[in-house]
Amino acid sequence: MIILLIKTITFTLLIPGTVAVMVPWLITKSAVIGNDWSILCGVFLMCVGVAIYAWCVWDFVSFGKGTPAPIDAPKHLVVKGLYHYTRNPMYVAVLSFIAGWMFLYTMPLLLVYGASIAIGFQLLVIFFEEPLLQKSFNSEYTEYKASVNRWLPGFFVN
Repeated sequence: MIILLIKTITFTLLIPGTVAVMVPWLITKSAVIGNDWSILCGVFLMCVGVAIYAWCVWDFVSFGKGTPAPIDAPKHLVVKGLYHYTRNPMYVAVLSFIAGWMFLYTMPLLLVYGASIAIGFQLLVIFFEEPLLQKSFNSEYTEYKASVNRWLPGFFVN
């Protein structure tokens, strides 16, 4: 389990860390931070993003016996925790963190960046992850996909 945690931390620093922290920081490093309310909202969204991501990592490592990295994906389909409500909570976590940056610094470029990352996630999920999960977990994934939304919890499954 320690090895899985080390791999997960390494992946997290490299990929989500770059997408959710390093690039927005580079975009905003000379910008002026917003008012008290925007700071509060931004920090809240960032904290929510970190909490969601940490919970999902724990489920991946402890239950799935794998990491968020595609090269060392979980061996078991993770359908517990936040995965009971949405099929992609880690992406929701990263987008929440980016939304936090948008509140901290009200810059149009951050909105464009966040939207492009969301579109990239949608394409990655549809054209890479879902076919791979279908192939790996077959009927188990078919049932899961039929009962849990791709992005946000709700009444309609997509």
